[in-house]
Amino acid sequence: MDKRFTDIIQIIKQSRANAIKAVNAELINLYWNIGEFISKKIEKSEWGDAVVKELANYIHQNEPEIKGFSDKNIWRMKQFYETYKDFPKLSTAVREISWSHNLAIFSRCKTVEEREFYLKLSKQENYSFRELDRQISAGLFERTMISNSKLSTLLRQNSLDVTTTFKDSYVFEFLHLPEPHNESELQRGLVKQMKDFILELGKDFIFIAEEYKLQVGNNDFFIDLLFYHRGLQCLVAFELKADKFKPDHLGQLNFYLEALDRDVKKENENPSIGILLCKDKDNEVVEYALSRSLSPTMVSEYKTQLPDKKLLQQKLNEMFDNENNENI
Repeated sequence: MDKRFTDIIQIIKQSRANAIKAVNAELINLYWNIGEFISKKIEKSEWGDAVVKELANYIHQNEPEIKGFSDKNIWRMKQFYETYKDFPKLSTAVREISWSHNLAIFSRCKTVEEREFYLKLSKQENYSFRELDRQISAGLFERTMISNSKLSTLLRQNSLDVTTTFKDSYVFEFLHLPEPHNESELQRGLVKQMKDFILELGKDFIFIAEEYKLQVGNNDFFIDLLFYHRGLQCLVAFELKADKFKPDHLGQLNFYLEALDRDVKKENENPSIGILLCKDKDNEVVEYALSRSLSPTMVSEYKTQLPDKKLLQQKLNEMFDNENNENI
């Protein structure tokens, strides 16, 4: 490509992106206004429920070039408006994502907190519809809320906001792993399905290598998976364990982090972070093991099947109930 013209190409692409955003915002405004109009007419008893079907038929017969206004879709517009009308902050956010994304969020999410969570995340991570649908099915909101992340002392004291970057548990249902499976099968699956893996991790993660080689003295050592995180500006080493967490797992990971910081990390980057990813863990054992760890590490577990959302919601409700009782 001729480098003289790259700035012009960037201007064209940015202008097109802005135009798409403007069109989308206007479309959402249209659906909002229609929903508001119908909602208020029905609320004042000026219209009955049957009028919506009459309206859809009228549009179809008299304005056949106007598509997307079936009675079902018009009812969704009414539901859309009524869902957000009392939440002005969210009514702004809905205009920043597509109608299909909005449909998934307001029809599948049960609370205003959950809707706000996915509205922000959809924009922040630039999710496709498939990616958003998968995150809702995987109970990302509930898992984030009830997360009981175990961090090492150094990671807890870190000025960087790591609690919103890493999860207490990850879901790898896309791997279709056999039971039992070993670390090699887990690693091969994650590398093969890297796009889905990064979706679960978060899109700020950049994959560097599998079996990343470190040379210390006359010995070679290999990190299972090495990433770079753009937001945290640091290397992130993942060690995989296809069994239950054991305290001695941390020694190996701490060694890797020391080697990364001495030999790989650049001067402008923050200290490397280590994630020990286990099939299972006992939180109390993890807490004891991490309490005196001098490296920025955390222990997470992974699941090979989508979680039961009803069970997650039940746990979340119990957590809120306990917090309310403590505040009484």
